[in-house]
Amino acid sequence: MKILLAEDDAKLADYVRAGLEEEGHSVEHFSDGRDALTYCLYSPCDLAILDRMMPGMDGVSVVRALRAAGSEMPVIFLTGLADVDNRVEGLAAGGDDYLTKPFHFSELKARIAALTRRVGHAHAEVTKLEVHDLELDLLTRTARRQGQTIDLQTKEFMLLEALMRNPGRVLTRTMLLEKIWNFSFEPNTTVLETHMSRLRAKIDKPFDLPLIHTIRNSGYAIHGPR
Repeated sequence: MKILLAEDDAKLADYVRAGLEEEGHSVEHFSDGRDALTYCLYSPCDLAILDRMMPGMDGVSVVRALRAAGSEMPVIFLTGLADVDNRVEGLAAGGDDYLTKPFHFSELKARIAALTRRVGHAHAEVTKLEVHDLELDLLTRTARRQGQTIDLQTKEFMLLEALMRNPGRVLTRTMLLEKIWNFSFEPNTTVLETHMSRLRAKIDKPFDLPLIHTIRNSGYAIHGPR
């Protein structure tokens, strides 16, 4: 399941993200409410976990904007505001559940499971991704193109998975650094470019049609011929 996590407490965000990814979920993390909203509007997720108080835009405002845009994505609030009025406000704005800090990850996990069942999202997880003639098997963690098996290192696999989960969409450098390396702000690092070059050498170079594209001043995208 693809989960959006909007939380400005870096330590808590790392804890929640690690736990969700261990459960097999794909997690997109943002520390700013406005950035989280923008991502949701253009890259739909299966569920959102929102901090009640964030810079840019608070969680309640994010949910109101999502509901106004027609999004029915389930939302769980994480908050240190435990009084009844705040819970009521969050639920009235369109939130589906409310979890007060501090909390145990096992409780969050149980609430996610209950919520996805309740709203009808308990569908089989996607186990294979396809873009044009490229296949990525998430269970065996193997890639194949035109019948040829492609050997990928861990970070290369994670990069390719992130791109293939969002075919045709631009993933910014910041998004990829945060998702793959948990870097919140590393403007001078070349680790992404180095790994992307290695990935392209395996995915694109041996074949006639390139699938991974650099979007100038924006990021990267994967797609077939247009």
